[in-house]
Amino acid sequence: MSEQKHRPIRSFVLRTGRMTPGQERAYNENWERWGLEYSDGALDFAARFGRDGPRVLEIGFGMGASLVEMAAAAPEKNFVGIEVHKPGVGRLLHSMSEQGVDNIRVYCHDAVEVLRDCIADASLDTVQIFFPDPWHKKRHHKRRLVQPGFIADLTTKLKPGGILHLATDWENYAKQMLEVLSAAEGLENTSGAGNYAPRPEHRPLTKFEARGERLGHGVWDLLFWRL
Repeated sequence: MSEQKHRPIRSFVLRTGRMTPGQERAYNENWERWGLEYSDGALDFAARFGRDGPRVLEIGFGMGASLVEMAAAAPEKNFVGIEVHKPGVGRLLHSMSEQGVDNIRVYCHDAVEVLRDCIADASLDTVQIFFPDPWHKKRHHKRRLVQPGFIADLTTKLKPGGILHLATDWENYAKQMLEVLSAAEGLENTSGAGNYAPRPEHRPLTKFEARGERLGHGVWDLLFWRL
């Protein structure tokens, strides 16, 4: 009973979907080159990328389409992606190989643990979390990733002046995000208190998002500075 009581609440459920043959092949062929192991501990950006450069961390990149597009458009930046679902990692690695994108490294692990054990304080220029699982039923809101404790931990990983960029298409979650970020110590809303931000040009418009816009669905971006 005590073990269950102290088990941390996860913001994700590990789905059992199998990788496609293409995803599995891409994973096996490219993991050694672009994969990051949680067990290796603190991440040395310069060593793993072979250079210095602005550091962008994306949490929960799904199938990785927008991350690959952003990395291709900003070759001077060093991107790290974290995703717990192996098929998504396989798809990302396939896209990187297919498009010749070399400035992404990836963890297939729980983001909370990666942040805690692998990412140094004040080491990131940008953290982005796009369309995290909204856990739309009220009884499941405790599973949402964006909670005060998580944002406090995330803030410490940003350099002063670094950007935290969130986006969601679920209005209730957008309101929670705005409330949590606005109350967080060390963060300031780039669009002014209580305001959402227009979608920056560097965040790609996903097919899902474009379809939602045509149907009149909202999307909310939040951009906060670290003071």
